[in-house]
Amino acid sequence: MHAGSLVITDPQAVPTYSDGPISRWCRQNLAESRDEVFVRLALKAVATQIAAMAGVWLAIHFAPIPSWIPMAAYFALWGYLVPPVILMLHCTMHRPFIRIKWLDKALPLLMSFFYGMPTGYREHHTGMHHVEDNMGEDLSSTIRYQRDSFAHFLVYLARFFFLSVFELPRYLHRRRRFKLARRALAGELGQYALVAGSLLIDWRFGLAAFALPWATCRIMMMVGNWGQHAFINVAKKNNGLANAITCINSGYNERCFNDGYHIGHHLRPNRHWSEMPADFIANKDKYAQEGAIVFEGLDFFFVSVLLWTGQYKTLAKRYVRLGGPMTDDEVILLLKERVKPVRVWAAEKVGLQEAA
Repeated sequence: MHAGSLVITDPQAVPTYSDGPISRWCRQNLAESRDEVFVRLALKAVATQIAAMAGVWLAIHFAPIPSWIPMAAYFALWGYLVPPVILMLHCTMHRPFIRIKWLDKALPLLMSFFYGMPTGYREHHTGMHHVEDNMGEDLSSTIRYQRDSFAHFLVYLARFFFLSVFELPRYLHRRRRFKLARRALAGELGQYALVAGSLLIDWRFGLAAFALPWATCRIMMMVGNWGQHAFINVAKKNNGLANAITCINSGYNERCFNDGYHIGHHLRPNRHWSEMPADFIANKDKYAQEGAIVFEGLDFFFVSVLLWTGQYKTLAKRYVRLGGPMTDDEVILLLKERVKPVRVWAAEKVGLQEAA
């Protein structure tokens, strides 16, 4: 796709609802009326999982069917609901949400309990990831890896899986963010205890309701982060345009609150999700000048998978040519250059030399 034919089909309008009790409560208690959609999603998510947990427990113990059937059904339902739940939390942690403080704090804990969301997600994402911006001190940084290598991803994933419980509190403690460090450590240990306890009480229920969601959610988040920061432009100054990508016109954006506009999010983390498509259109010339990577009809998970399987032709066909015409071969060369491990950030090095 060329910039001249660029048409945005991602949703921009905020959902509207009838003037019922939920809408009236939202007008009184939300910091931003456009976030009523999150309240309705949270109510649906919690009610659904309570019913599903009860159902899978009863089916495992009393239904005359193999246990794996209700376990698989529960996991499938969880898998359908968890993407928008994750991105709901992502949006609400960057902007004021519920004015009732205890309820605002309870929401991520409920999602951790029912959906396996890492309890340290807020501390990791806003306290570290956006501060370090995918550079070396970022514990989820992709820059040191060969980003079309699945083996490198497994190393990346293993570090997050087994070391983040120690590394995140240590990072926050070094930055003298002691409250965040304590909260991150306590939350992670508490979630480990919940998973272990559920498995000890009933391994089948614990596996379906807690252990698999806990593990899968972390894998999903790291696959997504890998795709979001797979293509690094070391020739430009480190910013959201040089070390992130954007995905437009994707079904993922419709379900997950325009999360595909990741460059715009890094440029202004507290931008409302409904404003993302218009912001991209308004700044597409800047994206072109900076050599930003934009794909159409993909999401970050597909980007990661296409890289691991070497499907550069597919990536090239989905690449939006903001800077002018390029052949698929030229795009492939560009993309392959951008996935190499970063040894030296050339633009930063030049800037330091000029300053000296």
